[in-house]
Amino acid sequence: MPGILRSDSPKATNFHADEDRLFVRSAARAMQVLGAFHRADGPLSLSHIAQRAGIDRSAAQRLVHTLVKLGYIRRSADDRGYLPGLRLLDHTLDVLRMDPVVQKATPVLLELRKTIPERVDLSLFDETRLIYALRIQSKRETFFATLVGHSIPTFCTAGGRAVLSALPDDAARDIILRTPLQPYTSKTRTEPDEIIDSISTARRNGYAMVTEEYVLGEVAIGVAITGRDGRPLGAIHVAASLAEWTPEEFVRQSAPVAIEAARAIVGSL
Repeated sequence: MPGILRSDSPKATNFHADEDRLFVRSAARAMQVLGAFHRADGPLSLSHIAQRAGIDRSAAQRLVHTLVKLGYIRRSADDRGYLPGLRLLDHTLDVLRMDPVVQKATPVLLELRKTIPERVDLSLFDETRLIYALRIQSKRETFFATLVGHSIPTFCTAGGRAVLSALPDDAARDIILRTPLQPYTSKTRTEPDEIIDSISTARRNGYAMVTEEYVLGEVAIGVAITGRDGRPLGAIHVAASLAEWTPEEFVRQSAPVAIEAARAIVGSL
């Protein structure tokens, strides 16, 4: 499975804070501190937090102390650094339980998983990436692949191309050109025109299919979930092993039921 894809830590300068009288810089810096953990592989020292958050060490010390007191950061078991606190999971639950797409999609995806005994996922659209909100696993998974909140790029994944196909061509191209088009496997398409062509194919078919562009040995289809205005909100993904399916047979079996599931979700929003 490719490495974890995360958003950059938010910086107050990105939001024209000097021009916005309602913008609270201290709140933004607290989010920068929490965002310092996005790409961490283990506990972070105070100096590392300050560096990753883009703030001075003194400010980091005060913010970390406050967030520790509130339960949003904790000391590591070996007391050599800091980790995200368990109370952040309360906010994750709030996002998932209150999001209307997640609410409507959950029973539909449970039924879809009964029909297709492979991995079924729901992701939410965040322009250059999709964020997994529901993951119903198959028998072959890695640790990171099971985690809600894991992100994948839109340009080279089935769900990503499906949501891009729900956008006008100029909007889809703009997102692609703002994306680091790095190859995740030897088969990843990184030429913008080739990606646009695959998005056009997905628009005609009503689904996108990707074979080994993000994970070697995997075939996946994606179907966009759109709002009442037609704008993409997220996608259904169904993924399987090429050791057990040919791409043609997988599409024949899974695409119709995934499309029907997406229609059921969209119709209930």
